[in-house]
Amino acid sequence: MNPTRRAALRALPALGSLVLLLGRAEIARGASIVAVRVWPADEYTRITIESDTPLGERHFLAANPDRLVIDIDGLELSPALREIVGKVQPDDPFIAGVRVGQNQPRVVRLVIDLKQPSAPQLFTLMPVAAYQHRMVFDLYPVKERDPLLALIEDKERAEQQAAKAVQDALGDFIGRIERAPLAKAPASAPQQTPAPQPLPQLAKDKIDRLIVVALDPGHGGEDPGATGPSGLREKDVVLAIALALRERINARPGMRAMLTRDADFFVPLGERVRKARRVQADLFVSIHADAFVNPQARGASVFALSDGGASSTAARWLADKENAADLVGGINVKNRHADVMRTLLDMSTTAQIKDSLRIGREVLGRIGKVGKLHRGQVEQAGFAVLKAPDIPSILVETAFISNPEEERKLRDRDYRQQLVAALEDGITRYFARHPPLARNRQI
Repeated sequence: MNPTRRAALRALPALGSLVLLLGRAEIARGASIVAVRVWPADEYTRITIESDTPLGERHFLAANPDRLVIDIDGLELSPALREIVGKVQPDDPFIAGVRVGQNQPRVVRLVIDLKQPSAPQLFTLMPVAAYQHRMVFDLYPVKERDPLLALIEDKERAEQQAAKAVQDALGDFIGRIERAPLAKAPASAPQQTPAPQPLPQLAKDKIDRLIVVALDPGHGGEDPGATGPSGLREKDVVLAIALALRERINARPGMRAMLTRDADFFVPLGERVRKARRVQADLFVSIHADAFVNPQARGASVFALSDGGASSTAARWLADKENAADLVGGINVKNRHADVMRTLLDMSTTAQIKDSLRIGREVLGRIGKVGKLHRGQVEQAGFAVLKAPDIPSILVETAFISNPEEERKLRDRDYRQQLVAALEDGITRYFARHPPLARNRQI
């Protein structure tokens, strides 16, 4: 045998031992924590542990007091993991506190003290976008609140406050009359009856019909959406717009707005549609501020669903980008509503698209008076979030956040208020011309 070959064969066992040792060292090192994030909200609280390699876990619920115990395999306690303790906010609706410790070698135990009985959902996510491996803990309430009942209760509270304001103002008005000195008429003149003073217009007619508008601020939580040149995040600016629009809509008699998210947390696309259907919404408006590869792209757009192909290449590109939000935000494919929503999102109807184009034209015409339009007509594409079969649905791209000038406008509160006023005007004009008679709600 060739001496060189014989020497190589003799070296193989040693090389195998070296590979084995390296493998054991790698295993002993375990996963490294990249980041720990906590996203509190009234609907649910999400905890995300991001690591450079996949993690395994075992968990169980304990009572008296309520707590969730999670054992994470392949970890050594690190400063990055200890940060979770300080990231819990005092007003978190679900988490009272978190304790973390090394339960066993390479097993870290998290104990999450709960403020209320919760239904946890735990799942893992593969690397996507800027994220590496993620382990996600979602804490939901055991009993989901009825959102339509919440809207009705909110309306009744507003009416009670308005009635109290009427009583207070009327009492003040009567008090001023009683305190006013009576004027003494001259002896030669007949007594004049003072002209009646008009009462202030304070009473409100009772509202018997409630028009519900579902407002959907895009992205949120783990999914920041697009980011502008100076760092403005889409998820933040669209939430600010939606909150302001809700305030204006709620100020109108007979109308109420429901937000699919009212804080910085992630909502899957199908869940956004489900929320709108649960409140029997008369309209669904998804609000965005997207980016494009060309920073010169500018102008607002309005989109409706398409029952065929997209109306333009740009519309198809944007729909594909928005439909990928679930991958970035992190959706639990084992969620109790996932199968239902997958079926629902294939049930778009011609009537829904026709109504969506009508409201889209109304809104596009109004926001075109505030700023530049990217396209002069309503575009269409297969946006998953617009696929409620029984609710007219539009997606509004308020501006291109990737354009430096438009990013500055979106930062400007006055500009956002103009945009909100235009959106409200378009919505109310649509309902004035097309009242949802078949969807009246007697409350």
